[in-house]
Amino acid sequence: MATIDLIVLGMLKKEPLSAYDIQKLVEYRNISRWVKISTPSIYKKVIQLESKGFISSTMVKEGNMPEKAVYSLTEAGSKEFENLMFKISSQPIHFFLDFNAVIVNLSSLPPEGQKACLSDIENNIKILKAYLEENIREKENAPDIPDAGMAVLQQQYVLAQAIEKWIDTIR
Repeated sequence: MATIDLIVLGMLKKEPLSAYDIQKLVEYRNISRWVKISTPSIYKKVIQLESKGFISSTMVKEGNMPEKAVYSLTEAGSKEFENLMFKISSQPIHFFLDFNAVIVNLSSLPPEGQKACLSDIENNIKILKAYLEENIREKENAPDIPDAGMAVLQQQYVLAQAIEKWIDTIR
């Protein structure tokens, strides 16, 4: 999973973090909405990246809290980060939209079932679009939100709009 590697290495390139901190950043930045990444995959990934020598850990104790591993990028990890950036950016772009599995099988349902499935997809797109609109509004003037983060939100919004238009055309 090169994408998860890149996300973790990219976060650690900016600052040392614990696996928990990485997971919280993934949640805060809503990364799991546009990249398949889960909490267990983050914890597994830091272990794998450390075993490959791309990151190293230091045990840190803060106050009365138990010790935790804080991960830092190694020189090899920095090189791997750059390799992944160029490798992934040079690959053909694929949009994996799970609902397309429903679309390709619509004709196997009676017309009422087809309408119900399209209606479900349309409702979910409306929910996603409303979420994105709210998120963009909240974050567009926030100084701590990077331009790249806003670009991803706007990209997702444009995609949601395109899917809405597409649904109108197949009705």
